[in-house]
Amino acid sequence: MIQFVKNIFGTSKSTSPADLSVLRTDIHSHFIPGIDDGAQTMEDSLALIRGMAARGYKKVITTPHIMSDHFRNTPEIILGGLEKVRNAVKDEGIDITIDAAAEYYLDFELTEKLKTQKLLTFGNNYLLFEISFMNAPDNLFQFSFDLHTNGLKPVIAHPERYTYWHDKFENYEKLVDKGILLQLNLLSLTGHYSIPTKKIAERLCKEGMISFLGSDCHHPGHLAMMERVVYERSLHELLASGKLLNNTL
Repeated sequence: MIQFVKNIFGTSKSTSPADLSVLRTDIHSHFIPGIDDGAQTMEDSLALIRGMAARGYKKVITTPHIMSDHFRNTPEIILGGLEKVRNAVKDEGIDITIDAAAEYYLDFELTEKLKTQKLLTFGNNYLLFEISFMNAPDNLFQFSFDLHTNGLKPVIAHPERYTYWHDKFENYEKLVDKGILLQLNLLSLTGHYSIPTKKIAERLCKEGMISFLGSDCHHPGHLAMMERVVYERSLHELLASGKLLNNTL
């Protein structure tokens, strides 16, 4: 039993912590208070942002949910909230830059918004979106094509968490082949979501398929787990790979 446990966990650890400051920018979090399932008060927001600065980040691009059936946020709501957070961060003297985009949910409303509205993007026209945890949407690749046609670059949030792809790794390869960039959740490397998710996350890192790392930080518990993830060998290898785009933002 001891050897079995070592086989699962032992070889994935490093004796020294990774330096998250090389990322410079985090591109997935929920720090605007009271508009989704992340920070609920400005005090929450400031605590989380202060924690990100303490972990070496110089910039956070926070990404509230936009979902037609749950979090009905708009660019106006998000950017209005961003301004309040920026002012609070300045008043507190926290040395970090705050920007905002969104974590869109791929549904019918999003495909319609692409036709009629300016969507919230980050960096060089990157658009972060998530999909159903139950099954892959039939229009995923059509949506990606439409984004590219409109000059936007699709970034799929936490693909390692979509368990219906875990035994079909070729689906991840197809995402990359179709020009969809992959954003890995940092905490997936700890086994926080599940051991199978950790395994897939490690393989995606090994295969050089990850373009962005995101904290997906919602609450202080996520910050605390970031103290563990820095010892994951896969994180060390990913940071050293030169493939991540976080520090270009």
